[in-house]
Amino acid sequence: MVILLVGPAPAPGQTPSRFNSIGMLTNREVWFNVSNAPIRVDAATSLGNWQPLVTFTPAASSITFTDTAAAYLDLRFYRAESVNATNLSGDHLVTDDGDVVIHPVNHASLVLRWKDKTIYNDAVNGSAPYTGMPRADLVLVSHAHSDHFSSSTIDAIRGPNAVLVAPPAISNSLSTAQRAIAIFLTNGGSATAHGMTIDAVPAYNLTTSNHPKGVGNGYVVTIGGRRIYFSGDTEDVPEIRALRDIDVAFLCMNIPFTMSVDKAASTVRDMRPKVVYPYHYRNGDQTFADLNDFKRRVGRDLGIEVRFRKWY
Repeated sequence: MVILLVGPAPAPGQTPSRFNSIGMLTNREVWFNVSNAPIRVDAATSLGNWQPLVTFTPAASSITFTDTAAAYLDLRFYRAESVNATNLSGDHLVTDDGDVVIHPVNHASLVLRWKDKTIYNDAVNGSAPYTGMPRADLVLVSHAHSDHFSSSTIDAIRGPNAVLVAPPAISNSLSTAQRAIAIFLTNGGSATAHGMTIDAVPAYNLTTSNHPKGVGNGYVVTIGGRRIYFSGDTEDVPEIRALRDIDVAFLCMNIPFTMSVDKAASTVRDMRPKVVYPYHYRNGDQTFADLNDFKRRVGRDLGIEVRFRKWY
């Protein structure tokens, strides 16, 4: 692995966005520390194919980031450039029609930004976790449990043209106004909203009754040709193992409610997403799933990138 930093000269009077330090881990992943946010870091395997990697907004005097994709590459270039302070921070997923920015919030909650549209997944805990973020154009709800669904939070974050996608079992928990903007999908159902396609994937337990079959949904959202999977609460059911062509997967793993680390890793190896984010990994006893064990079990032989982010 060869690592090279490239950066344009700052404009007169402008403080340069810069890398403070950079290095390689023993597993060939690359870490770097940057300051002077808001900045975007781009990455490339040659100087002619730059792609956005991650955007940082002002959150600390310096930020350390690990590029897990670098482990699969022989050459990696990085550059940092200033961006608008109102940009959403997070990882970039390049699509055929603009970038998707991925912003973890907490547990099963996250926000995506695509062009001028904002997608909220399983938003809970009121408006506070979403301070400063754009209002929702698409709200995904997997099921009715309180760590995935909050009617008052939906009101706090939804924009004037928001579309709500949820399983039918949620209907009686919504307000009249929320039902008016809702699309109810059963397992296997599909809908379109704001230029995105949403497919409902079964999400249920095999070994307990915590999540009965047919009640909750996972979702595959297609944006600009990219397929993004949100698991909701589920065990390693055949319908998930059979998913294909997933670019990014958000996969739950906590016991006793969803799946164990070994089952989650086995599911990922069957599904073969390009990137997987382990999320929803706080166990019932308030401990956390062993993410390093998950990553070891997924392995590197299939080229699946495992990304750890701050969910708690």
